[in-house]
Amino acid sequence: MKFIYKLQTIALIGFLLIVNACKDFVDINEDPNNPTTPVLDLLLPATQVSMAGSLRDVNQGTSILTQHLYIANTSRNFQDGTTYQQSWNGLYTQALNDLEIIIREGTTQLRWDYVAIAKLQKAYIYSIMVDMWGDIPYTDASQGNTIENPAFESGAEIYDKLFALIDEALADADKGAFAVLGDVIYKGSKDSWVRMGNSLKLKLFNQVRLADPGKAKAGIDALLASGAPLISTNAQDFSFRFGSTETPANRHPWHRTEYLPTKNYYMSQHFIERLFNADDPRLRYYFYRQTSNYTVGFTPTGNGYFGRYTGDPTASPNDNSVKATVGVYPAGGLYDNSEINNLPSTYIFIPKNEGVKNFKIVGNTDGTGAGVFPLITNAMVKFILAEAALTLGTAGDAKQLFLDGIREQLNSVITVSATSGNSAPPIPVPTLNDFVTARAAEFDAATDPAAQLNLVMTQKYIALYGNGMEAYTDYRRTGLPVLPAPLSPLNAFPLRLAYSVTELSTNTNVSDRAGELQTAQQTTPVFWDK
Repeated sequence: MKFIYKLQTIALIGFLLIVNACKDFVDINEDPNNPTTPVLDLLLPATQVSMAGSLRDVNQGTSILTQHLYIANTSRNFQDGTTYQQSWNGLYTQALNDLEIIIREGTTQLRWDYVAIAKLQKAYIYSIMVDMWGDIPYTDASQGNTIENPAFESGAEIYDKLFALIDEALADADKGAFAVLGDVIYKGSKDSWVRMGNSLKLKLFNQVRLADPGKAKAGIDALLASGAPLISTNAQDFSFRFGSTETPANRHPWHRTEYLPTKNYYMSQHFIERLFNADDPRLRYYFYRQTSNYTVGFTPTGNGYFGRYTGDPTASPNDNSVKATVGVYPAGGLYDNSEINNLPSTYIFIPKNEGVKNFKIVGNTDGTGAGVFPLITNAMVKFILAEAALTLGTAGDAKQLFLDGIREQLNSVITVSATSGNSAPPIPVPTLNDFVTARAAEFDAATDPAAQLNLVMTQKYIALYGNGMEAYTDYRRTGLPVLPAPLSPLNAFPLRLAYSVTELSTNTNVSDRAGELQTAQQTTPVFWDK
């Protein structure tokens, strides 16, 4: 596959992104993309680091589209061939290319444990790419860099191949010993990787339920009836944890850009108000206020919750020192424990913290940056099962699964915040229990399954803060939760992300219709979007 820039060495990627748990493998003096003798326990962690790094721009853009964050043009539905080019190119030339090396060499060496993990990571990455872009190169791209002009395949066809690939990986995991070294995500736990594979299958089956409800129901029913283990505790989450060092820079990307005098984002005012108005205790974990009160025309809430509404086209003043920024979850920033002066007296879940005033202008020494990129989590699995039970009639108590999803994500926020090295108090157990009980009352009061599904998808949306990709997929599939229209959109809401301009201009299979394909990305649904 042809690209403008040269593939960066895995050693450099390690020094830029690697987490603390990986200190024992960053001293690599050879390029694993051109190894004379591939060393699987060096290649594997490099693929995990490059996966997280390459998904950065996609995660940023989809977080903006789904109103978790704000950047002007993206929030107005603008994209072009450079917006996600780095993610597209990086996934193909780095993570996926190295995974193919592991699969090939691991098969030769009969190291089925490495092969199983590589196939599961490959299935995950390609599933995300289909969800983001629709039709993409798959079979030809799986040949590594040997085919310069890979053919594009339909997303539906690729999904079928991914189901088979996951089954292959799970079978490979049972071949011989499982003694993996260098695994950043699961530290070589076979049980966790098997649960990840089954949970990925569950997610993909659920995502096709509108396009093929029979297939979705049969797949989920078979998975549950078989007793296949799913991610069922937060410790089994398929997540990428960042480190806390500035040099080498391995902190969460949101911390790296926002805990500086200059900042890339505004917080989404719509999202802030959703949590504020719902008396949601995650408000203090998700956002950090640098000032006690800042009110301008587009920020009616005051209290320092200074963000921007989606699609606001007005120019940005010199306001980096007063706007709200990312908090302790998921970015590893600061926990906001200062008072909120107009918090309604009826609120019981957001702590009032009266008299506490610890506002400050944040810098790179504030917070640790040891945040998390939640990819497939226990909470997500619970919400998926609740959705499937409501819409497909699959096994499980939809209400209990809904409540379990809320509880487990709240616990994850507490755990990630506490283990990031920052000072963040846990949500008191009675408060957490009462918050879940209040959501149970809302579920009971819902008049029909559609209203209950709205509650499930709304709580899942709030829980997905930090993973805009899944929020973007859910919103296109279900239209839930209802998001306010952009104030001044430049385009219709994009149903797919823009292709890499480099791919369209150099791949002879598509270069003669590059403009047509790129234009169609804005308005063409992904195959599961019915």
